[in-house]
Amino acid sequence: MAETEVYLFTGPEAGEKNEAIENLRDAASKKNNGIEQYKYYAADVRIEDIVAQLQNASLFSPALFISLRNAEQIKQKSDIESLVSWIKASKNSPNTLVLISEENSIDKKIESAVPSSHKKIFWEMFENRKPQWVENFFRKNGFSISPDAVEQILEMVENNTESLKSECSRFFFCFEKGTTITSDDVEKILSHNREENAFTLFDSMADISKNPQQRFESSLEILQKIRATKESNGIALIAGLTYCFRQLRLWHSLHSDGNSPADSELKSSGFSGKRNQEKYSKAAKIWTAGTASSILALLSATDISIRETGTALEETYLYMLIYSIVIKNGLFCSVCEY
Repeated sequence: MAETEVYLFTGPEAGEKNEAIENLRDAASKKNNGIEQYKYYAADVRIEDIVAQLQNASLFSPALFISLRNAEQIKQKSDIESLVSWIKASKNSPNTLVLISEENSIDKKIESAVPSSHKKIFWEMFENRKPQWVENFFRKNGFSISPDAVEQILEMVENNTESLKSECSRFFFCFEKGTTITSDDVEKILSHNREENAFTLFDSMADISKNPQQRFESSLEILQKIRATKESNGIALIAGLTYCFRQLRLWHSLHSDGNSPADSELKSSGFSGKRNQEKYSKAAKIWTAGTASSILALLSATDISIRETGTALEETYLYMLIYSIVIKNGLFCSVCEY
């Protein structure tokens, strides 16, 4: 008996997850001789509309391929019942639905309706796997890389393969195949020519050498540069900052009660390299564990507000967010209550 073409991909590792989605899409397109693709976020669309779309045949292609992100936000009883009902009745449907979440799980009734073989949690890459991943990525593309350069890349790039792939690919446009990438090359490409993003914004907000007003001004400059790019996306920016402040909260937890965690424990928790450890050590002097939790709540509230109102007020929300984090230490204030 054919299984329903419904999949559940959860977990924080974005790169491998996106590759798996691409493989599903390619397989669906080949199987159906073409597909019509749609991408939605759970907060931006009515579940009943997605179910109705899945129940109806496509006007332009033999099948539909729908990816629904932030699936953990599907919580209303009627939405859950409607979705589960379609999943159970969809075994003969050519349409594919991929439920996606950065969390490790979603509503249990929805999870139970998805075939076990179609569910996968994408965990963050273990620290001891990262150097080999970087080396293999360069080798597959015709380059080699020194151990010092590998360590430097891992200190500078976010903890998932999608970010690593994006940053490492820059070298392939700057050097000829067969080149051995050195730490000097990394400094030149990733430091001097690095684009502003959520992680450079966090670095600016956590620059302990400046007072709060100076950190606020420099952070706004970086935010403006990010907003000026074609790829600017407030939701993605908040996701990056959320990762940073979750790591900061974890840093506080590891150092609570005067503990001094071993270097191996820090690395296994995502704090590899002296530069990365120094960054969170300094940030911990600005924001306490409680403050980090307050900031995470503020980030979540801002995410919801942007999804509800669209892009019209996105920039205003982001400016108020930075103000609250840097000047108010993450406390909700009258201008930041959404």
